[in-house]
Order: sequence, then structure tokens, then C-alpha cells
Amino acid sequence: MHGYRGGSYGLDEPRSLGDRARRYALLPLRIFLGVTFVYAGLDKLTDSAFLSASGAGSIGATMDAVRGSAAIPGLVDLALKSPEGFGYAIAIGELLVGLGTLVGLWSRLAALGGALISLSLWLTVSWQTEPYYYGNDLVYLMAWLPLLLGGAADFSADAFLASRRRRSR
Repeated sequence: MHGYRGGSYGLDEPRSLGDRARRYALLPLRIFLGVTFVYAGLDKLTDSAFLSASGAGSIGATMDAVRGSAAIPGLVDLALKSPEGFGYAIAIGELLVGLGTLVGLWSRLAALGGALISLSLWLTVSWQTEPYYYGNDLVYLMAWLPLLLGGAADFSADAFLASRRRRSR
């Protein structure tokens, strides 16, 4: 298969079950990460305790608790300058990354955003988790990498827009 693979908008049709499996291999990952990040963002935005500078369940209390064990305490210090602002930034970032991933719009940029959010959370909130594989932020970081490299070739706004650009030439 040479050429652009753009789902129902592309020119190449898979010839075998193996071709189809390879073609759609990233779709379940895209759906899982998209739904998970949309849910995480909405959960944070609707939790008044999370978006507070202090108190049980707040972003401020969480950042205070992990300050001493973070791989990069400077990131925590930066978040503590404005815990509410940091909380909103994380929540809105997760929401936008999730929506972009689900729709497949600017999918590599969305995957980069997801990877950066996961990396920052791994280096701060879940860094102290032992053994390391119990911390979910590292797993999310690794899950974003195939989407960052491969993009959303099928069932995506990116594929639809690329197809329209090809037709208009």
C-alpha cells in the first residue's frame, strides 16, 4: 500500500484482513485516550474541590503533597504560584486533547499535548510511585507516542481534510 490512507476518504482499500488490521490498529487507542482525556478534563472542571488552592482534593493540596517527591520540584513550584490557574490549564488541556484525538483533528498536535500532559504529571504527581509501572502517567505517556508518530489516518477530520485538498488540486 503506497499513498495516503484516509479511511473512507482515501484511495487505498485494504486487500486482506491483515491489511485492515494494520490500517485500523491505532483506532482503539485513539478512542480510549480520547474518551479518557475528555472524561478527565470534564471531571476536573466540574469538581469545585479540585479547582481550589487548598483543601481536601484540591490541586493545591495535591501539589503541596508531591512537592518533596517530584522529579522536577520546579514544575510543582510553578503550579503552586497559581494552583487554580494550573488546575484549569490541565483540565482544559485534557478536554481539548481528548476532543482533538476523538475527532482526529490536528491529531499529532493533540497527541503531543497528551504526551506533554502525561509527562508533566509523571514527573510531578506519580514520580514517587514504586515500582514505577504502578504509576499510570508513564503508561499514558507511552500510549500517546504511537499516535504522535502515526497520526489519525482513518476515520478522522485530518483524513477528510487531506482528501478534500487532494481533490481540489
